[in-house]
Amino acid sequence: MAPDGDRVAPTAAYDTWAAQEPAARFAELLHTWWNLQFTPSQARDEDNKALPAVAGAPPCGGCLQARRGLLAAAATLAEGQGVKAATDLGPLVAWHRPLAHPSFHDETPFAAAVREAELMGVIARGALSRLGAALLTGDTEELTAACRLLLPEATDTARLGGDLTAVVTGTPSARLAEFLDATAHREISGAASVWRFSADSIRRALDAGHAPDEISVELTTIADGALPQPLSYLIADAARRHGHVRVAPAACVIHADEPTLLAELAAHRGLSALGLRQLAPTVLVSDSPPDKTLAALRDQGYAPVAEAPDGTVRIEKVPPRRAAAVPAPRKAATKAGTGRSTYRAAEPSAAADSYAVLARLLTAPPTAPDPDPFGTGVPFGTDTEEIVAGYAKQLTYTDVRQLCHAIDTGMAITVEYVAASGSRTVRTLSRLALDPPYLEAWCHLRDAERVFTLSRVHGVMPA
Repeated sequence: MAPDGDRVAPTAAYDTWAAQEPAARFAELLHTWWNLQFTPSQARDEDNKALPAVAGAPPCGGCLQARRGLLAAAATLAEGQGVKAATDLGPLVAWHRPLAHPSFHDETPFAAAVREAELMGVIARGALSRLGAALLTGDTEELTAACRLLLPEATDTARLGGDLTAVVTGTPSARLAEFLDATAHREISGAASVWRFSADSIRRALDAGHAPDEISVELTTIADGALPQPLSYLIADAARRHGHVRVAPAACVIHADEPTLLAELAAHRGLSALGLRQLAPTVLVSDSPPDKTLAALRDQGYAPVAEAPDGTVRIEKVPPRRAAAVPAPRKAATKAGTGRSTYRAAEPSAAADSYAVLARLLTAPPTAPDPDPFGTGVPFGTDTEEIVAGYAKQLTYTDVRQLCHAIDTGMAITVEYVAASGSRTVRTLSRLALDPPYLEAWCHLRDAERVFTLSRVHGVMPA
């Protein structure tokens, strides 16, 4: 597996691994776990924050040494004997590998390494298993032989029933599972796997390029008996109806009443860039959009017309260019009895709003009032308060002021903090340094420098 953008996906090596027999796959899986540079079962870091699955655990050389020490400790036990509980091997691991790195959240020493070893079958009933002994000695042949005893070879045959099902007992081989997944729907997986054939599943196989005769021959090969008649009829019926209707991509359609004219267009070298293809004597399709197709035809001396979606001829009339309308000028009028000219607007316009805005600006106070951040009539006291209030949305203004006072004066403070995983803790912090949107501080709980997100601080109390 490897990163693929914002996700983790299988690589090409997965297909090679999946095509092997189950015993070989398990042996390779054991080798990979044995040499893994991190603890795959670790779900949380030292701050109890959730780690992303598969790609979240950080590299750790001590994790590798913990596995080595675990198997070395189990190998020292007397033959045929084991500890009462597998977790009792933890103190022995610490003796054999004193510098190995235990997990942060282990209830007992090296509990994570012991739990993984039990899941892989390396430790069983508190003692070293045959798989573990082969891993410890590096004997690849012995490991493969031990895996074969646990996992039988995959089966290459299936029992085909008249109810259009295929039943495979045991583990199906990669080739068998791939073919049945392509031609049928898997219904059950486990000690026995069941697939069911249907018209849709056969049609899907035909769409993928499988020929009807190829499907019948392959099913006869894998069948544990004769091919059921209902399945033969299903394949023949699906093949008879398959491909009668075809869907082809096209950007536009060219049609005319003269077949010779369209044949000339299809063979024209100057129109090869359009990707013309003849579907009928009077119908061509083009890979280019209508506007580009029209321009190319006109450049070659043809006189095509465009059609609307309803089949009518589209009128290509270019509207004349006109300027945008302007507000009507103010009209001059003479006031009766005075001989003076007065001006008034012909009708209300946006200019009136401009005069209103100008009047408000002229009457506004010369300086803006102090901000009222929380609607309490109390403005920000310092720049630190304004910055913290912009990020710490979970805090009241009283908590903001208390936190900012601790930042500005260097005093210790106690906060209620909610991590990304949802865990809620109470931390006492000192040596505070503001780095929006983060708060750097010395955490007395972890006894180390830590970085906190201001938006995750839900409460502030005196230290």
